[in-house]
Amino acid sequence: MNKEPLTINDEKKDELCVNEKKADNFAELDVDPDFIKRLEERLITKPTDIQNKIVPLLDAGENAFFVSSTGTGKTFAYLLPILKQLKNEKASEKLSWPSFVIAAPTLELCTQIKNELDFLTNTEEKTHDKTTLKSSLIIGSISHDRQFENLKKTSPDIIVGNPSRLLALAKMGKLKFSHLKFFVLDEADRLVSDEMLDDTKELCKIIFRPNKARQDYPVFAGCSATINKKSKEKLLGIIRHDTIRFIESCENEILRNKIEHWAIFSEKRRKDQTLRSLLSALKADPAYSKKFGVKALVFTSKNDDALFVLSRLQHHKIPAEGLFGKVSKKATSGENRKAALDSFREGKVNVLVSTDLAARGLDIPGITHVIALDVPSDSEVYIHRCGRTGRAGKRGVMVTIGDETQMRLLAALEKKLKIIVYPKELYYGKVCSPGDV
Repeated sequence: MNKEPLTINDEKKDELCVNEKKADNFAELDVDPDFIKRLEERLITKPTDIQNKIVPLLDAGENAFFVSSTGTGKTFAYLLPILKQLKNEKASEKLSWPSFVIAAPTLELCTQIKNELDFLTNTEEKTHDKTTLKSSLIIGSISHDRQFENLKKTSPDIIVGNPSRLLALAKMGKLKFSHLKFFVLDEADRLVSDEMLDDTKELCKIIFRPNKARQDYPVFAGCSATINKKSKEKLLGIIRHDTIRFIESCENEILRNKIEHWAIFSEKRRKDQTLRSLLSALKADPAYSKKFGVKALVFTSKNDDALFVLSRLQHHKIPAEGLFGKVSKKATSGENRKAALDSFREGKVNVLVSTDLAARGLDIPGITHVIALDVPSDSEVYIHRCGRTGRAGKRGVMVTIGDETQMRLLAALEKKLKIIVYPKELYYGKVCSPGDV
C-alpha cells in the first residue's frame, strides 16, 4: 500500500504509452468471447486506439488514467477487461458485492454506462446464469430508501452512480466498499472540478480506506476527453496508489479530421434569430436533410440563456427540447430530462438546447451539428462541445455563432487547438462561404 500518490511528469508521458502494436480484432486483446459477440451485434469488430492501449493494461491489473476524444470507445476500454475478470471470479463463486464501482458526474452519463453494462452482460435481455453480472444505478433522482431496498434485493456486483449519492449511502452505512476490486472515475476532470471535488475526494477516502477484507486497494481507472495539469494534480492527490499510468490516445485528431468548424457572425441581440435562420438553411440543404437529416445540439453557458433560446425556438414552431436547470416549472426532475433526451434520440424533435454542465458525457448517435451561442475561454469546454458530434467514425460540424468579441476568442482557440475555423454567412436561406455571396 502506498504512502503518497505518484505524480506524473508530462514530459515523460510518452514513455507510458503501451501496446503500440495495434490489434486487428478484440480476440487479439483477449476479450471475453461473449462480449465479442455482443460487440459484433453493433458492428463493432476492430478496437480503437485507446482500447488497444487500455484493455491489456487493466487486464494486467495496472492502474491507469487515460485521455481520449469522445466517441473513441472509452467506456468499453475499461468495461471489457474489468467485466471479464469479474465474470471469471463470479463463475468461481469468489465475488462479493459490490466488486466494481463506477462514479460519473451526471445522471445521463451514469444511465449510459449502465446501459452499456446491461448490453455487454446480456442483462438487458433478462437471460441469466451463474456468471451473469448484476448492476445497479445509484443516482440522485431516486429516493435513498428505494435505492437501499433495491441494493438489498439484488446485491449487485457493479454499481454506477454519482459521487454525492454514493457518498450519502456510504455514510448511512447502507453501502460498503470493503470487497471492492475495481474503481472507475468516468469524466474524471469534471469529478475533480471545484463544485464536485469535495464529494469525490470524500468518496475516494472511504473507498481507499484499508480494511481486513482485502489485501490491497482496488484497481483504479479514470478517463476523460480532456484534463489539464491542475485537474490531474487534484486527481492524483485523492487516489491512493503508488503508480498510475497516464495514457493519451492519438485519436484526439478527431477534433481536426472528423469535425468541420464554422464561425457565423451575429450581434448578441440577434443570435436567436441567426440560430433559427441557420436551422432553416440546414434543413433545406440536401447535403444534410436528405442524406443524414439535421440533428442539432445547441449550447449556451447559462441556464437563463438556454431557457430564452428554447422559448424562442418553440414560439416559432421549431421542434426543440431543453436539457438544463430551468427547463420547466417542475425544475430538473429525472423524468423531465429523460423525456427531453428520448424525444431528441427518437427524432420527435431535431433540436436540443443544453448547457455545458447538463450535456457532459452525453452520447446521442447521429448529432450532425453542435451549435454554440457563446465561446468558452477554456479550450477544454470547446473540445467537450465538439465531442457530441463526429462520433463513431462519422463526420460532424461545430458551429459558433458570436459577435466581434467572441470571434476574437474563437480565433485564439483556433490557434491553440490547431484547428481551421471556416467563416460562414447566411444568404437567402443558404449557408455560404464569404466568397460565394
